[in-house]
Amino acid sequence: MLIFIVSALLFSLSSNLDNIVVGLAFGIKKIHLNAVSNLTVAVITTTGTVIAMLFGKWLSGYIPDRIGNDLGAGIIILLGVYFAIQGIIKLLKEKKSGSYAMKNTGEMADVMDASVQDKDRIRYREIVTVALGLTFNNLGTGIAASITGVSIGLTAVCTFIISLVALWSGFRLGGQVVGPLLGDYAPAVSGVLLVILGLIEMFW
Repeated sequence: MLIFIVSALLFSLSSNLDNIVVGLAFGIKKIHLNAVSNLTVAVITTTGTVIAMLFGKWLSGYIPDRIGNDLGAGIIILLGVYFAIQGIIKLLKEKKSGSYAMKNTGEMADVMDASVQDKDRIRYREIVTVALGLTFNNLGTGIAASITGVSIGLTAVCTFIISLVALWSGFRLGGQVVGPLLGDYAPAVSGVLLVILGLIEMFW
C-alpha cells in the first residue's frame, strides 16, 4: 500500500510543479487568482490525468504485465530526463537575461495576461485555456504511469489536492524573492521526480 501512495504522490507532485510556476507568473504580474479559478484548474487537470491513466490502463490489457511495467517506467524515466535537461538548459540560458525557466507554462500565462483588461476579473475561458495547457503537459506521463500500475484513484485525489495547493502557493509566492527562485528550478525538479518514480516502478 505504501508504494502505491508514494508513486501517486511523486506523480502528482511532478505533474503539478507547472501549476506552481503558473501561479508565480500570475502573482508577479498582479493578476488576481480567485478560488473559482483555482478550482477550475484543479478539476480540469485532474480530469485530464484520469482520462490519460484510464487510456493507459486499457493499453496495459494488451501488453504482458512485466513488459508493460518496464515500458511504462522507461517512458517515465525518459520524459523525466528530458524535462530535467530542458529545465537546466533553459535555466542556464535565461539566467543571463534575468528571466526564469518555466517549460511552456510561462507562455500560457503570458497569453492570459495579455488578454486580461481588468486584472481583478479573469475571464473563465482564459482559466480554461491555461488548465488545458497544463493538462496536455501531463498526458504522456499519465498514460505511462498507469501502464506501470500507479493507482488511478490515489493519483486523482493527490492531483486534485496538490493542484489546488500548488497554484495558490505559486500565486502567493509570486511577489516574494523565493518565487522566482522556485520558478527557476521547477522544470528540473519535475524531471527528477519523474525519474525517481520511473525507477521505483521499474525495480520495486
